[in-house]
Parts: sequence; C-alpha cells; structure tokens
Amino acid sequence: MKPTAILLLHCPDRLGIITEMTKFITDNNGNIVYLDQYVDQVDHMFFMRVEWETENFLIPDEKISEYIETLYGKRYEMKFHLYFNNVRPRMALFVSKMSHCLYDLLARYKAGELNVDIPCIVSNHEDLRYVAEQFGIPYYVWSIKKDWSNKAEVEKAEMDMLRENRINFIVLARYMQIISDEMIESYPNRIINIHHSFLPAFIGAKPYHQAYERGVKIIGATSHYVTAELDAGPIIEQDVVRITHKDTPESLVLKGKDLEKIVLSRAVKKHIERKVLTYKNKTIIFS
Repeated sequence: MKPTAILLLHCPDRLGIITEMTKFITDNNGNIVYLDQYVDQVDHMFFMRVEWETENFLIPDEKISEYIETLYGKRYEMKFHLYFNNVRPRMALFVSKMSHCLYDLLARYKAGELNVDIPCIVSNHEDLRYVAEQFGIPYYVWSIKKDWSNKAEVEKAEMDMLRENRINFIVLARYMQIISDEMIESYPNRIINIHHSFLPAFIGAKPYHQAYERGVKIIGATSHYVTAELDAGPIIEQDVVRITHKDTPESLVLKGKDLEKIVLSRAVKKHIERKVLTYKNKTIIFS
C-alpha cells in the first residue's frame, strides 16, 4: 500500500468545510483516496474522515497537524486526529479465563487481517498462558485480591508495563475485572470492551441468565469504549441472534460466544482502520 494520512475531524457545521479541507490536500499534492462526511442535524455538527496519499505531499508528516491546527482549528472550532497507515498501532489484550475472543483475535492477527502489533497479553489468571505461548506473545499475570486491597498496586504495575511497550490501545477480550478511572483517563476512547448482551439491556453480570429469565427472543453482543460508568461507553459495534423458548441459559452462552467473537473483531478492526469518531457518548462509524 502507498503511505497515506488519515484525518478524522468534527466541528460545528458551516459552509465550505469540505472545500477548504480538500483544497488544502490537493494544493499540497495529496491524492485523496477516501472521503466520507456526515452532518448531525440535531446538534448541527459536521464529521468527516478523509484519507490521502502522502508520497508526493509537500508538507512533512510531522508538520501536517500543525498546519491544520493553524489554518482551521480556531477558524472552524475544529477537533481532529491525524493518523498514518504505515504506523501500526500497538494493542494490548486483557483476558481472564475465557479463550474464545482471545483465540479469534490472535487468529485474525496471524492471518494478517488486523494491521497491529500485539506486544503483550495481560491477565489476572494463569489459565490462558498456553494460548499466548502458542502465538509467541509475552503473557503477564497480576492477580487481584477479592477485597481489591492490591488493585492500585496491580494497575500501577500494568500501566508501567503498557508504557514500556508503547501501547496505543487496549482490548478487553472477556477480561472480568473493573478498570479503574485512572487507567480509563490514560486511554480515553482507547479501551475496547465486549459485553455479552445487546446494550443497554442486561448490563452487569450474567446477562444471558437475565435474558433467559426475561424470555427475550433475541440475544446480542456489544463492543464499546470503556468509560467510568459500567457498560455505558460509546458503542462501536453490535449484533444479535434469534433464540427460542427451547433455549437454556447454557445454550444462550454457547450462541452468545460466537456472536461475541464477531462483534469484538469488527470493533477492533474499525478502530485500527481509524473509522471510528467519538462525539459525546456516541460514535460515528465511517464506511
């Protein structure tokens, strides 16, 4: 692939933003290969994702953000993020005892479907070390006591390790621990969780059992960014599967696991491809 820059931006909607941004790119010899935009008619906000080839771009990569901020930041009240497709994000996987999401992500990674590096897998149990060893990825274990008396100490050690490995974002692949506010603040909209229900229904523990008791006809899975409020962060991806009165809590779990893998992998892929833009507590997902 040719090297490209990817710009995600949002600002109050007004006339001429697309023209200004595309002119900036083409005037500097950038060849636009992708452009998608959306206007929220309720909040009157403009959102855009634009990607262009940088092979002959006149502005060096390290100066592009500075130019955009100077030319358009204050003028349009613009918030933006700039990425480059030749810079592979570094992803940490957090797991507990369930292996289905971990295996699925690692298989996709090995198959070349996910353009990331995975320097580490973190867990609060030894159970999945064999999986990490199969894929040749370092596996770190920090056990958290039931009374949480060592939680602050554990998270400090985890954060130190994440910094040493230059981790860009974290994926909770069925990691059954609450993430502290401090870690969330260190990785805003960069911690992706998979919840085994169609949020906002059945938050918290044992959602499949809650669904069984309620007698629902569909169950779902939701991948979202982690916020301080439990299972309430911006939603990236969701899907559902139909069930019947013949299903048991155990069969719901089995059906749900298949769904969880797919929904989480879709969300991770969209995040890696820089196709997710968060605004308030919602996401704009570009095609």
